[in-house]
Amino acid sequence: MTESRSSYYEVLRVAVTATDKEIKVAYRRAARTAHPDHGGDAAAFRQVTAAYETLIDPTRRKAYDRSYAAGTAGRTAGAGDSEAHFDAPAAGSHASATVHRPSTPRNTAGDPALYLPPYDSAAFEAAGTVPLIPFSQASQQVHGMPRKRGIFGAEARIQREMRTVQLITRQVLPAIPAARLVNGLQSPADNSHIDHALMSGYRLALIGSMLLPKGAYAWDGQTLNHGGRSIAPPQLAHVVRAMQDIFPELNVTGWTVIHSPDGNLHEPVIDRHRRTSGAGETVQVVNAAGLVRGLKHFLSSGPTPNTVNVPILARLLRGMH
Repeated sequence: MTESRSSYYEVLRVAVTATDKEIKVAYRRAARTAHPDHGGDAAAFRQVTAAYETLIDPTRRKAYDRSYAAGTAGRTAGAGDSEAHFDAPAAGSHASATVHRPSTPRNTAGDPALYLPPYDSAAFEAAGTVPLIPFSQASQQVHGMPRKRGIFGAEARIQREMRTVQLITRQVLPAIPAARLVNGLQSPADNSHIDHALMSGYRLALIGSMLLPKGAYAWDGQTLNHGGRSIAPPQLAHVVRAMQDIFPELNVTGWTVIHSPDGNLHEPVIDRHRRTSGAGETVQVVNAAGLVRGLKHFLSSGPTPNTVNVPILARLLRGMH
């Protein structure tokens, strides 16, 4: 991987949680090495300078973080791998098809979490690098919590998002130790937010939440129909496509979970009506029980579901609002 593909944090060899003081110290160290007067080259020095100017400015750093700027995610396969494992793309994406080495055993989702790259202090010291995020942070299964943003409907939104967090925390995360739930991401497609992102291995689920009365709803791929009334769920398809383009090594899907007022996981009932031939299933609309079943199957059926890809997790955490 060339330096031009590295993130600014990797260029300066600092963690994404680095303070201004740590960034300044890292810049002076990197600048001495990269400067042409000390045996470096002009291109490397320009990159070090650009990294410093971006990360030392709070406004520019926030914008950079929320752009999910590319790093070396997906290129950190374990020792002995000649190529990274990456999953088949979601319907309608332009990502590469499934690739995995036939001789590589398929790990089960219930196995203890493995980290790529491993948290090996000797290896980091030999390479002159630092972990992008501390192990204490990488080992957490839940990152961030729903919080107020905007003015209208904040309390109701927080309540339904909290239901989703509790549902995933209690019924999905214990079954998949490597799964990481990140709440409140900036959408790369517009100025909105992604309620929840759940990643394990090389699969990423983007999840939105709704609260609707009990009953039977028909989902036709665009709207929920109930009693002659049409309800449009959160618009996730364009966000899924944008995140798939940013993370081509992942299989990115979208889910909207419909909660019932009384907390019954099997209500409301969501019936899927026949859709237009050839339409891609970019986003699935399900009740709480359907979300649990669907997420467990989606995450556990991917390649190496017991791995935590640290560079990708670091990029997601940088994108939190």
